This record gives sequence, C-alpha cells and structure tokens, in this order.
Amino acid sequence: MRRLSLLAATLALLAGCVSTMNAWNAEPGMTREQVVARAGPPLRTVPLAGGGQRMQYTMMPMGHYAFMVDLDASGRVVRSRQVMTPQEFERIEPGKWTRADVEREFGPPADIGGVASFQGSVMTYRWMEANNNRMFYWVYVDPQGVVQRAHPGMEFINAPNDRN
Repeated sequence: MRRLSLLAATLALLAGCVSTMNAWNAEPGMTREQVVARAGPPLRTVPLAGGGQRMQYTMMPMGHYAFMVDLDASGRVVRSRQVMTPQEFERIEPGKWTRADVEREFGPPADIGGVASFQGSVMTYRWMEANNNRMFYWVYVDPQGVVQRAHPGMEFINAPNDRN
C-alpha cells in the first residue's frame, strides 16, 4: 500500500513538471484560457505595468526552471520564457531592485535563509547551467527589502555517484 502511495505521488509530481514545461510553449496571441488548458493553472499571477499579467510557472524548490508567461491587458500572450538563466539574473540591479521586483521577475525562491555576515535575508534560486551543472543564484535583500547583492554559486549534491 505504501508503494502505491509513493508511486501515485511520484506520478503526480511528474505530471506537474510536464504541465509546467508546457508553459514554455505558450505562443504569442494565445489566450490565458489556452495557456491554462495546456499548462494548468499557474503557481501565481502578478500584475504588470499597462494592465497586463504575468503567469508564473515554477519548479522551485527542487527544480531548476521557472517559466513566465506575460499577458497583455486583453489576456493574450505577449511572450513566454524560461527565466532561470545567467542573462535573466544579470538584469538584477543591486540598490535598485526590491524583493518584490525579484519575485515578480523570477517567482518565489526555492529557499529564504540568511548568513551571519549579512543583516537581511538571502533568497536562493536553483538553475541549471548550459553544461548541466546544478547552480544556485543568491539574492541578498536588506531589512528594508532592497537587493544589496546577487551572485551565482555551485550546487553540490552529496551523493556517492557525484564524487567520481
């Protein structure tokens, strides 16, 4: 019985991943309803300037991808993209961006923690480098909610097969 429960949970997780990946295929001009029919409901929808919306599909906390589907004010797709990339992270402007800006652009982080050397929180995003290296991207947010620094780092998995 326990194996059946585990199998059902695994299949549900895989179905969610496939559904989220379908958000990447949202084509300009599609309606919000068409995107939802293809990819399922988004994790979250946030407002954009000009009356549009961003549908956020993310595989966080354990996945390495997040897809943003931008809709115009009439509810049609303007663009769809995978945002866990170095080019997207480079857009973060310390001293200007806020935590809300980061979450609007990348969705919720995989983790929010802290370090002793910084007064504030550290948002952690997971992403995959082009050569399939697992990576983190850390965004340091001060107590006022302003990004102070951001940088990538390697994600090391302590598994026997990773030590070869």
